[in-house]
Amino acid sequence: MPVATFILPASLALQLLSAAAPAAKSAPKAVPAKPTVTAKRAAPVYAQATAEKLIGPALTDGHAYARLAELTDGIGPRLSGSPGAEAAVQWALRSFKADGVKAWLEPVKVPHWVRGEASGEVLASERTRGHPLALLALGGSPPTAPEGLTAEVVEVTSLEQLESLGAAVKGKFVFFNHTMTVAADYGRFAGLRSRGPAAAAKHGAVGALVRSLATASLRTPHTGATNFPSEGPRIPAASVATEDADLLHRLLAGGPVRVKLMLGSSELPDADSSNVVAEIRGREKPQEIVLIGAHLDSWDVGTGAHDDGAGVVMVMEAARLIAKLPQAPRRTVRVVLFMNEENGLRGGRAYAEAHAAELPRHVGALEMDAGGGRPVSVSVRAGEGGQDLLRPWLPPLTALGVTQFSAREAGGADISPLMPARVPFFGVEVDSSRYFDVHHTEADTLDKVDPQDLARSTAAVAWMTYALAEMPGTLTRPEAPAPRGPAPVTVPAQQSKTSGN
Repeated sequence: MPVATFILPASLALQLLSAAAPAAKSAPKAVPAKPTVTAKRAAPVYAQATAEKLIGPALTDGHAYARLAELTDGIGPRLSGSPGAEAAVQWALRSFKADGVKAWLEPVKVPHWVRGEASGEVLASERTRGHPLALLALGGSPPTAPEGLTAEVVEVTSLEQLESLGAAVKGKFVFFNHTMTVAADYGRFAGLRSRGPAAAAKHGAVGALVRSLATASLRTPHTGATNFPSEGPRIPAASVATEDADLLHRLLAGGPVRVKLMLGSSELPDADSSNVVAEIRGREKPQEIVLIGAHLDSWDVGTGAHDDGAGVVMVMEAARLIAKLPQAPRRTVRVVLFMNEENGLRGGRAYAEAHAAELPRHVGALEMDAGGGRPVSVSVRAGEGGQDLLRPWLPPLTALGVTQFSAREAGGADISPLMPARVPFFGVEVDSSRYFDVHHTEADTLDKVDPQDLARSTAAVAWMTYALAEMPGTLTRPEAPAPRGPAPVTVPAQQSKTSGN
């Protein structure tokens, strides 16, 4: 549907959507919202006219989808260190300024990994003809020799099984297989991709193949980052499409399998890049900051429409709409478009370091990084009473299909460095049940994002941002996180993840 075909007057759009909105398909274990007020306290805590000024245009003017088209079709892939990433930084800076929102750049040094060419095949044997493999190098993988790498394949389904095999994988490809079928499985199996190749290298493997972390596939392999320690062996590593993973599994059941892999990836020196920061100064408490963010970088396959172009335009549009209000909210709204979430988290860490002195004055932080689906619930990570404080502000979201709080805490990869400062988090959770159909693939393109779903989630982000910036009180700060080991693989919060790489 062309964007222009669903433009309606803002107040009418709200009325129609409210009347026609289906019951929200809640995330698992969602917590129904309690009545907001008693009969004696029926007065709203906000002006309905303000809700209409934010939610109505977000639903009707098509601006978020048009901006997403500029980012995805106009700029394309945006892996950190690439020309596309720099073009996106300059585009975002221009766009904020065109919206009348003060914006600036903050420097970040980022990794500069280049994919190069890749190919692979199952070699012919007495049992089978040769088969080409649909694969993508994993981010951070070293290359093979120019002539490629050939070895026998050993299948494992867990890091524990790999450890039990130990030296038996020496000189071989380790094939990490798994059973991901739904989005919530990502958190169970993502460690095979992020930590598996390094673990295999430690035992003498010469390469690694990882089944794509996917909920759907038409032989579309899913890339993603793999992490090698600064000291220790590094081996070529690639993801294979789920269909080809099944092929390897079947062939291995009948006897030995040999694979040839060729990767042309390279690691260049760290590159200069930037976080893009924009701000709407608060009218009464400008020193208190409500941060909303998304990551501007994407993988170098597809055009990063769901991951994370959708999040980028949601928070940009929230800022544009809030800036147009006749009166700024009480607190400052700050937008941060982080660089290098996908393969390093340098932007998130750089922001936390650069703004360490003012983190005690960050009263809320939101990160949108779960795709452009429709909104399903509101999440919060705060001290006692967080939901009670937000509940009176939820009624305008009913028109968007949001009637509940999520049982899961809000979070995100790029805002995770704010946790030691006990910054409260809030979030708009979206339907990301099909997010991993295209996540980190060539298929993550604009056509996969539904304009109306994107508009609804944009409206919800704009309203919740305004609520945190305008409400008289602030969320109680949560307890500081307990010290722990290496950070977990991060995934969208509503799918049992803590971020989106």
